[in-house]
Amino acid sequence: MSEKIPVVVTVNGQTVSRFIEPRLTLADFLREELELTGTHLGCEMGACGACLVLLAGRAVHSCLMFAVQADGEKIETIEGLTESKAIADIQQAFHNSNALQCGFCTAGMLVTAHELLSSGVALTRDSIRDGLSGNYCRCTGYEAIVKSIQGVAQSRAARAETGLQIVDTTATPHDQAAS
Repeated sequence: MSEKIPVVVTVNGQTVSRFIEPRLTLADFLREELELTGTHLGCEMGACGACLVLLAGRAVHSCLMFAVQADGEKIETIEGLTESKAIADIQQAFHNSNALQCGFCTAGMLVTAHELLSSGVALTRDSIRDGLSGNYCRCTGYEAIVKSIQGVAQSRAARAETGLQIVDTTATPHDQAAS
């Protein structure tokens, strides 16, 4: 048994401090230590995307990363993105288009969709399909998923054009106080 080492991370806006085994993956840390089970383990090789979380705003395969590598970082899981309502419109679009059949891949798909939609880049069907290339879905055939993301992109662009304020629901109270 190896010696446990300290790790401090901010997960979904909460600072978490633990002593952990150096070999513990970030996925296992989130699931076992923090009981955030929305992060799924599929292939454990970084190919399926079920374990995707945001690390410093970028989607990463948490199955390929040791938790100690995230020391001092900000992590957002599907639970945090859902709670903050940052992905509420994406979730609704997935629901409306039946893009979440068995649900195993859905958390990773939503994390990827959020990252794509937050990039500020105009999304085409091809760029969405390319962005989803690291996510496997065995149920939907991707068409409903692509359609959902494209619909949200169009909806957000229309709101921006009409001057409707888009509220940053991912900001923490500390971020809002600093503004």
